Amino acid sequence: MIGISHASVKKNFSSDKKGRSIRPFPFRIVPVTLLHMKREPVLTSNHQNKSQPVSPQQETSFEKEREEDRVLRPQKMSEMIGQREVFERLMISIKAAQKRKETLGHVLLDGPPGLGKTTFATCIPRELGVPMQIGNGATLKSPKDILPYLTNAETGSILFIDEIHRMPKTVEEFLYPAMEDFRIDIVIGEGVGARTVNMPLKRFTLIGATTRTGLISAPLRDRFQIQEHLDFYSFDELAAIVHRSASKLNIKIDEDAAYEIAVRSRGTPRLANNRLRWVRDYADSKDHTVVTFALTQDAFEMKGIDILGLDPQDKRVLDTILEVFSGGPVGLETLAHTLNLEPDTLSDEVEPFLLRSKLLIRTPKGRCLTEKGFRHLGAIPPSNASHDTPLFND
Repeated sequence: MIGISHASVKKNFSSDKKGRSIRPFPFRIVPVTLLHMKREPVLTSNHQNKSQPVSPQQETSFEKEREEDRVLRPQKMSEMIGQREVFERLMISIKAAQKRKETLGHVLLDGPPGLGKTTFATCIPRELGVPMQIGNGATLKSPKDILPYLTNAETGSILFIDEIHRMPKTVEEFLYPAMEDFRIDIVIGEGVGARTVNMPLKRFTLIGATTRTGLISAPLRDRFQIQEHLDFYSFDELAAIVHRSASKLNIKIDEDAAYEIAVRSRGTPRLANNRLRWVRDYADSKDHTVVTFALTQDAFEMKGIDILGLDPQDKRVLDTILEVFSGGPVGLETLAHTLNLEPDTLSDEVEPFLLRSKLLIRTPKGRCLTEKGFRHLGAIPPSNASHDTPLFND
């Protein structure tokens, strides 16, 4: 065998019969064995050689981290807490499809992050006893990206697309015949010689999850026979979720401590589980075997989370409106520049909870603190406040 390697190029040039200069061939033939160089040992992410075995303690720790999130997520519809109306309507559709031995209609789940859209989507195929494929709208840039999902779909199977509103319009239009007629049209060739091949698909169910329903085009949205909106959870429902998660994580927790975590979790199960983990870490660091109410309060005080669930960034926004702008009104751009934040971050991540908590309102003149917002900050609301008109198109 032979191999090719780079050789140094000579400065002088040779000439052909017509006197034209020719650059010499910049390669030379060498035995391939000379190209076999010693490789450095491959390192893992923790800078250990792969040839070295991982200790049982490290392997157990890695497995525990991977399994923890999966264990906390309900595996069956019957295990889910909250969203009972959505649960009952979905179960009716599932049982009806099973009774008629038909494929479940396409499902669209929308709502704020962390309320259980993915949990519903992963529990539905288990109820139906069918396989499932999972994709993300952000990675489906063109029809060729979603084509393997459609052609690999089995009869009655589930195709779950998270963040479906992030799909481009070309992908949405490619899905229209797949959702309605269970076929796709593939164009072969170009120009006058192009032809369209109609490929039939097996009947499948598309489940889409989104936090921004308004970004989904109306034609795609109308092709979902089942559309469900997930709302925030009550304190009692979140307390039950905290108790269940604590038992799965082998955490001993008092009733009032679980309710305190629920109160400060903004009506969101994902946030409740995350804050339960923080309280667990705090308790372990203080050598406490039981999570008590006092311990929970101390943990949240150290984290900067108040009784309403406001984090330091939320309180910074409210304090800035009060101290710099005397409670408002202040425009979004001005407030964002004052806080050194992006306007999108402020409007999409911070404001929704402040508006839902009735601490902040939008008016034609800008953002203003409500009476509840003033009192939560320990300030006296102005008696002549005239900014009560909501701003609908801001």
